[in-house]
Amino acid sequence: MSFLQTPNLASARRLILGNSSLVLSGAAVALLAGRDALAAQSGSGAPQDVQILNTALGAELEAIAAYQLGAESKLLQKPVLDLAVTFQGHHKEHADVLARTIEKLGGKPVAAKASYNFPLDQLKSQADVLRFAAKLELGAVSAYLGAVPLFGNRDLAKAAASILGDEAMHWAVLRQALGEAPVPAAFVS
Repeated sequence: MSFLQTPNLASARRLILGNSSLVLSGAAVALLAGRDALAAQSGSGAPQDVQILNTALGAELEAIAAYQLGAESKLLQKPVLDLAVTFQGHHKEHADVLARTIEKLGGKPVAAKASYNFPLDQLKSQADVLRFAAKLELGAVSAYLGAVPLFGNRDLAKAAASILGDEAMHWAVLRQALGEAPVPAAFVS
């Protein structure tokens, strides 16, 4: 049984992985730039915290690959391409911090997959790429909503909530780029 199949992480896994193969920005948690002291204070984290962080790291690495796919697709016009590269940079920062945090907590960070199962046949226009990215960002928001209460270390939960905010902003900006209401409801589910 892998850590993604353990009962107490099953709901987090569903939230993080959702219906798509990718969910962005997982619990890049603890230590967004400048939060290394938090990891050091935490000592060795509970195994569940490290597992959640590793699941988030895997999602971040997948997000980086998804934005790379979009950037290389030649479907994105200059302003949207710049936006995609910026968001990819955020995910790279999240991944770097997550990997360092996992190591500081005594875990081994997961590595990026050699390839991901992205819906290439469905990406034929800029709007298709934006919808794909927006769906992934919304999945990340939902994943964080589910992961925050699962952390044993409340500092990690706070950091995950910070990343949740970043993912929500990505989602809103992508919706705006599609000509949709950036914030379609008072609550995100």
